[in-house]
Amino acid sequence: MAYEDLRAFIHALEQAGELKRIGVEVDPILEISEIANRVSKSGGPALLFENVKGSHVPLVINAFGSPRRMELALEAGSVEEVAGRIRELVHMKPPEGLFEKLKLVPRLAEIGAFFPKTVSDGPAQEIVRADNFSLLDLPILQCWPQDAGRYITFPVVFSRDPETGKRNCGMYRMQVFDERTTAMHWQIHKQGAEHFRRAGKASDSKMEVAVAIGTDPAVTFAAISPLPPDLDEMLFAGFLRSKPVEMLRCRTVDLEVPATAEFVLEGTVDLNERRTEGPFGDHTGFYSLPDEYPVFRVHCMTHRRDPIYSTTIVGPPPMEDCYMGRAVSRIFLPLMQLQLPEIVDVNLPFEGIFHNLMLVSIRKSYPGQARKVMNAIWGLGQAMFTKCIVVVDDDVDVQNSREVVWKALNHIDPERDIQFTLGPIDALDHSSRLPSFGSKMGVDATRKWPSEGFHRPWPEALRMDERIKALVDGKWEKLGL
Repeated sequence: MAYEDLRAFIHALEQAGELKRIGVEVDPILEISEIANRVSKSGGPALLFENVKGSHVPLVINAFGSPRRMELALEAGSVEEVAGRIRELVHMKPPEGLFEKLKLVPRLAEIGAFFPKTVSDGPAQEIVRADNFSLLDLPILQCWPQDAGRYITFPVVFSRDPETGKRNCGMYRMQVFDERTTAMHWQIHKQGAEHFRRAGKASDSKMEVAVAIGTDPAVTFAAISPLPPDLDEMLFAGFLRSKPVEMLRCRTVDLEVPATAEFVLEGTVDLNERRTEGPFGDHTGFYSLPDEYPVFRVHCMTHRRDPIYSTTIVGPPPMEDCYMGRAVSRIFLPLMQLQLPEIVDVNLPFEGIFHNLMLVSIRKSYPGQARKVMNAIWGLGQAMFTKCIVVVDDDVDVQNSREVVWKALNHIDPERDIQFTLGPIDALDHSSRLPSFGSKMGVDATRKWPSEGFHRPWPEALRMDERIKALVDGKWEKLGL
């Protein structure tokens, strides 16, 4: 059964021995972050802080911070199971006869059952505060010493395309300026920023926004997923949880939010107002630099009677977001393979923080194919930000970084096999020559063919004779090694 809400997920974590309750008073200014950082780095559990200084609201963090907890979040034995469900969908063949059509009906009905469902009331609006509320009553973290302030780090942000009316849901950090005002970190390439630009062309001076905090894990995961702009994230969340997400109409804005959220912030963004946001200790392991971003003014806050605040901290890997990013890369691999069927596997090592390094193995069929794959990846959605792509043959295990480094460095002639290109760069990249624009590097570490101008012999990798290996296997215990 799908988790109805965040607290059902917390209960499941506790039942699985994956959550630790902490009753000692802790400060949301830096102290919780230091605790969470140490626990994350050591592979520790999710943390539920029940006594947060300055707030009556408990706080949960690191809920997604391990492979096991990601499996629990997605209610799957492995993230590969979810990838398998997507692979079935994308490879669904058109029925050829009446019998095949009848067999397809249950599958189509199943997919139709994932669409979000509007309800008239829900726990997210048990308490409605249009006047007497302050964001500072929430246990919002300051994560790192040089952060510009306290940041909401797990917000599920809803906006509507002013041209098409379609909903978008994304996760964009929110620096708290005061009791009812935050920044809205809509990076230039994100869909929320596109809605902001389109709204600026209309006559209205304000754009409605709603923010859900503390959603069920499928909704949270859908908010960070690199979906096509026209695919509703709540539909994808329904697919993940095999049950539709119940949506509730906001009280003061024309938007819907998950009915079981812990908190909902309703308000507007003035299309003519920007303020300096940052610095912020980011997932790159460095502070992202201050910049001008839209301002979100909160007009109404609704919440459950006994809400739980959900948050995360990012920084030098490994941290909680690494495991979420790893799940994204595994789950969406079938969609990448749909467009690039020669791809065997992909790995985005934690140290590459998901936009600095991608390792790709391919079944090579023609000269120059590795370069074709690089260029195609740079044209795929958020994969366009990948700073360095290394392409290897299909006999290289890209999940084993040591093997990739060994074989790739043996296989390349740097002048011949490295190419550079210019294009969009992640807005958080502090090294690019210009904000959001810079260079990217591709490395063709596949075996080179005569048809690629390589006419020297290509040596075999060292492998022991199978008969000798079996012989030694039989003697291993006697050897005492």
